Amino acid sequence: MITGPLKAGMLAAALLLFAGSSAAEAPVALAPLEGAGWELAWADEFDGDSLDRSKWTPEVSCWGGGNFERQCYTDRPENIAVEGGMLLLKARKERFTGPARPPEIAENPNPQLTQSYTSGKVRTRGLHAWRYGRIEVRAKVPPGQGPWSAVWMMPDADAYGRWPLSGEIDILEAVNIGAKCKLCDGGRGENRTISALHFGDLPPRNRLVDGRTTLPDGALPSDDFHVYAVEWGEGLIRFLVDDRVHLTVTADQWDSASPLALGNAAAPFDQPFYVMANLAVGGRLAEENNAKGVAAKSFPAQFAIDWIRVYQCAEDPDRGRACMR
Repeated sequence: MITGPLKAGMLAAALLLFAGSSAAEAPVALAPLEGAGWELAWADEFDGDSLDRSKWTPEVSCWGGGNFERQCYTDRPENIAVEGGMLLLKARKERFTGPARPPEIAENPNPQLTQSYTSGKVRTRGLHAWRYGRIEVRAKVPPGQGPWSAVWMMPDADAYGRWPLSGEIDILEAVNIGAKCKLCDGGRGENRTISALHFGDLPPRNRLVDGRTTLPDGALPSDDFHVYAVEWGEGLIRFLVDDRVHLTVTADQWDSASPLALGNAAAPFDQPFYVMANLAVGGRLAEENNAKGVAAKSFPAQFAIDWIRVYQCAEDPDRGRACMR
């Protein structure tokens, strides 16, 4: 997901995700959790019948995330539910009015906005954040033209300044799954998921490194649950689907233009980040790609999350690198 004030350059960079600008995929490697030295530090298995408010805070906002998204995020059971051992984020077509922005970026007074869809977004912001580790989510993404599901991370404190000077880590983005796709193999439509890092200077000089990947059999990721993960150590970040590494990024590929990052090669990805999960509706990344727009038949949509787990490297907690073999 892309956050912060809406800028033309920022959106252009985001659209490159679907225009073939992805970093070249590294040779497929396996990085299983077992035996690597990762120890469980935090988890939510979603075993109860309500959201654990000691771990998550729902975001309530209607501003569209800086991407022209069409939803209001609400704190209602219609949009956020814990049922059957899963967190369910539900997007519905319904007219709704709510506060424009979340508190940390809200104007005073915070104006009201009306959108044509509602959905759910939860964050560990202000509750839990981590520097380095392995973060995993087992999830089933929704299909259709218009749903944009994501699990991603933002800095707990903007140590190097506002977006993207302090970075962004996108573990999973699934956009327009199953919609028509001329660039996709397998004849099943859009079957790629995305992982990305955002960094650099203020828009329009912001930059990203991203990778798109398909499942080994070319299946749609909406057909079943899969484990999406990031392994994050000092100067090295790699993204995985079902333990298969599909994108590796090293510190020489990222930077922060912040004066506060001078001389620090690991910046901005050397600070604690919090986790969030959401199901957006539309936005330029969705609506300007595949079949274009938002298909009414794609809704209601549901993003099902079985669990989210955070591991840290017992042998090397300060750098995390000893567990990234």
